[in-house]
Amino acid sequence: QLQLVESGGGLVQPGGSLRLSCAASGFTLDYYHIGWFRQAPGKEREAVSCMRSSGGSTNYADSVKGRFTISRDNAKNTMYLQMNGLKPEDTAVYYCAARSSPVWWPWCPGPGYYGYWGQGTQVTVSS
Repeated sequence: QLQLVESGGGLVQPGGSLRLSCAASGFTLDYYHIGWFRQAPGKEREAVSCMRSSGGSTNYADSVKGRFTISRDNAKNTMYLQMNGLKPEDTAVYYCAARSSPVWWPWCPGPGYYGYWGQGTQVTVSS
């Protein structure tokens, strides 16, 4: 089975930090483009961050630049999203995604680009 399994979500106070993990099984993540998305109630799913399979190109939504960091550990077949300085407006369900493709852009692709998706994990930022 080809799966992405997410973990690390939860409740955090404003200004706090969380690290989301996304473990791939059934395929190797090394040569896959990866991305993180989030979807808040009443809003469309938006790209938060993305990374080319080479690891040499990363992008972030303007709303999270300087606060979030995307990374991968190919030895563990896992991708991560480190979230610092969390704000209430970061509250959403977060999804990881991956795709093997020779096509990439200098900006994060939309949801339709990706072939594999995690199940989603809730991040709530509240006092």
